[in-house]
Amino acid sequence: MFTVRLAKRECTDQDKIERFLKQAQVGYLGLSADNQPYVVPMNFAWWNGAIYLHGAEEGKRAHYLRTNGQACFTVSEHYGTMTSPVPAHTDTAYMSVIVYGRASFVTDLDEATGAMQYMLDKYVPGFYDQPLASSHVEKYRSSLGGKTAIIRIEPSGMSAKENAPVEEKMFHPGMKLR
Repeated sequence: MFTVRLAKRECTDQDKIERFLKQAQVGYLGLSADNQPYVVPMNFAWWNGAIYLHGAEEGKRAHYLRTNGQACFTVSEHYGTMTSPVPAHTDTAYMSVIVYGRASFVTDLDEATGAMQYMLDKYVPGFYDQPLASSHVEKYRSSLGGKTAIIRIEPSGMSAKENAPVEEKMFHPGMKLR
């Protein structure tokens, strides 16, 4: 595993990383099979120390997962651009986390239901007046007739970087160097 090259940007605060993963909205699942990389943006949940995703049980992503379960999942948030009188010092405020691990299909119905409930609570908090029924997770079929699969990435490693915003340097439209 590589270390973060610019050490001052490395984030090792586990609580901060957990908070970031819990609130971020989109991540990018990276897979590789048949000597071909594949990256796809996905909604996700960071729950019980793992990344959870859902999607079709068949298709390209499922093929890649079945062929090679090694995965990485990247989450990044762009907070804006920070200005400088020196063009080469103009910078980006951000946080990013890469989770490395083994991706697998969740076969335990209780775990799958819990992960889906966690995603509903994250993306549509308070919308449903009762918890998700495990029978819904078990029996749901998409409009194409496919079963929904729940995927878990069990982390084997993680790296995080950040460049915190400096409010007085943040660019806004119409801003000029004076």
